[in-house]
Amino acid sequence: QVQPVESGGGWVQPGESRRLSCAYSGSGFSFYVMGWYRQAPGKQRELVAERLRYGSPNYADSVKGRFTILRDDTKNMFALQMNNLKPEDTAVYYCNLKGPGGESWGQGTQVTVSS
Repeated sequence: QVQPVESGGGWVQPGESRRLSCAYSGSGFSFYVMGWYRQAPGKQRELVAERLRYGSPNYADSVKGRFTILRDDTKNMFALQMNNLKPEDTAVYYCNLKGPGGESWGQGTQVTVSS
């Protein structure tokens, strides 16, 4: 079973940027959706961004224009570039893969935005 692993979380100040990465085993071309979700304390997990194998990426309204999902199937990784971070972006971020074999989640990485 594929086990994706996130990295890149940490503490940042408002307005700063951060890039999260998700590495996974297996062929990237076998996954038809790669996505990032987040869960803030006391809230439900929500979709942040997703990228299908073909087509345009989808973003939550709250991150449009600030976050970009990057996919590189040749390197077995995808990333979330987060710019102009806000305190409300504080959450545990999870990467998610969907493919013929099912769905896989990473263990999560904490992003804290505060001054």
